[in-house]
Amino acid sequence: MSNNLLPLIWAFIIAFGVIMYVILDGFDLGIGILFPWIRDPEYRSLMVNSIAPVWDGNETWLVFGGATLYGAFPIAYSTLLPALYMPIMIMLGALVFRGVAFEFRFKAYRSRFLWDLAFTGGSTAAAFCQGLILGAFIEGKFFVENFEQSYVWLSPFSMFTGLAVVFGYALLGSTWLIMKTENDLQRDMYQAARILLVAVSICMLIISLWTPLSQPAIEARWFSLPNFFYLLFLPILTLIATALSFYCLHKPDRCNEKLPFILSVSLFLFAYIGLGISIWPYIIPRQLTIFEAASDPKTLIFQLVGTIILLPLLITYSIYAYRVFRGKVNPDLGYH
Repeated sequence: MSNNLLPLIWAFIIAFGVIMYVILDGFDLGIGILFPWIRDPEYRSLMVNSIAPVWDGNETWLVFGGATLYGAFPIAYSTLLPALYMPIMIMLGALVFRGVAFEFRFKAYRSRFLWDLAFTGGSTAAAFCQGLILGAFIEGKFFVENFEQSYVWLSPFSMFTGLAVVFGYALLGSTWLIMKTENDLQRDMYQAARILLVAVSICMLIISLWTPLSQPAIEARWFSLPNFFYLLFLPILTLIATALSFYCLHKPDRCNEKLPFILSVSLFLFAYIGLGISIWPYIIPRQLTIFEAASDPKTLIFQLVGTIILLPLLITYSIYAYRVFRGKVNPDLGYH
């Protein structure tokens, strides 16, 4: 197998694991972010029950992405982790705190409001930290040979991407609940999704302008000719998906209730593809390519054998879990 082909395969595997995590854990983090929107305790329990069978499995993709990055691209791992240590540790702590709150709120009665607050805080903090990490990664202020990189993750751009991710996950959560709930709660989620779609659209527009304006290499990638015409399909698809989302959220009687969630996922996919186009072939933007950061070919092949076994199992489990719990959820019967 070609030495150049192996890093490409591993870059695709890691990219796949990351987007799976973002989509699957994104909507259940979004449900925690949406808790302040809903005050009724019964509706809050319904929101949590909609993700109870799948939320812990969703986070498996985070472990998969981190482990494969460590094995396949150790130089990138050893550069990114120290630089992003603070937001990563806060994110992991928030995920643990959120998981504890998720379980405890089912047993608590007098203190349930405290666990609801913890669930909301953990979900929002984890989402915001993921946005900070994304913004710092795009800016690429890492130094491969210098490990004194304190606070490279803290900038106006990364703070804004943190806010954008919070809005984006909340949009995923609201459209998930449109698909999973009925009556008043579903109507509330339609209202929330309309507002959140506006916020997400504005954030995507600002980031799409801010990134090339602050990164000359990305500006050249997107706006030089003939690249501009080759890549024009992606913003067009994003505009179409956004327009369809607005239509479905304002005319729910004319659209399948699953469509808002599918379109919200597509917005994340298009943004993710755009990020990939912007930074390719770098794994640390403008400093280290996937070919320079890759492990020894023997190591990559050894890991690939295990991944060929593990990855289909992980995908199969995810598909099976979502298929089993594919219906509506209600307070009395659970999924039906």
